Amino acid sequence: MARLPYLTRADLPEQDQDLLKRDIALNRLLSHSPGLARAFTGLAMHIRHASRLDARLRELAILQIGWLARSPYEWSHHVRISQDFGCTEADIRAIGVETAGGDSALEPLAKLVLQGAREMWDGPAMSTATFDALRPHFDAEALVELTLIIATYCGLVRFLGTMEIDVEPDYMPYLLAHPLPA
Repeated sequence: MARLPYLTRADLPEQDQDLLKRDIALNRLLSHSPGLARAFTGLAMHIRHASRLDARLRELAILQIGWLARSPYEWSHHVRISQDFGCTEADIRAIGVETAGGDSALEPLAKLVLQGAREMWDGPAMSTATFDALRPHFDAEALVELTLIIATYCGLVRFLGTMEIDVEPDYMPYLLAHPLPA
């Protein structure tokens, strides 16, 4: 149960009801702060629809953070979203394998992206070696996007956990099909 009530359209003034156009638990809780909800949604929509970063690699980085954080909400949502952007079942399973130090069938660039995400999660930053290994594959814009996306999701999973945001029933099958480690 979330630590604050989930708002509905009826709880919001008319000018803020559009915040629940996508009626998910995260948006229902973010709507307690309409200005922040709009800013966050703008960033999230840019990440999902306007980023020049390869969408599959972006989703792998986000999944890596969700896995490391043991965030049921983030993990379940991005297991579903990642499939829309080219991630396969094998890609999703590879997150756990790579995190445990195993060797998956992911291509070297995907493994580097996951390594960078793990380093940023562990903090305080991605190592110089990993960043330099990514340089030949990305221009400056994509490097900025990759690191900011990882940093954004490192923060988001902490928000989700602190607010105890619940996984919606529609997303539970993704969590059940790809359970997080204990």
